[in-house]
Amino acid sequence: MHFDERDCGDFRIYGGALDAPGGGYLAAVVVMQVRNLTGEPVAVFRDERLAGGHRFKDARSALHFAMDAGRRAAQESAESVGS
Repeated sequence: MHFDERDCGDFRIYGGALDAPGGGYLAAVVVMQVRNLTGEPVAVFRDERLAGGHRFKDARSALHFAMDAGRRAAQESAESVGS
């Protein structure tokens, strides 16, 4: 398993490349809103089988896909709050 995390505005993105049964890696992501809240951080997006469970050949590709999906989800969440 390989993991990365990054801040994106009011959100924190946690991405993972998880070992897939039979070989390869699955991409997973959780996006938490961590700032501009009245309470505790809250998950705004979670997907443990991004790309429909597609198995990536290497961990780097899966992790890159997960972090990109997380960044898009954070941006969409920020836009919906701002509307």
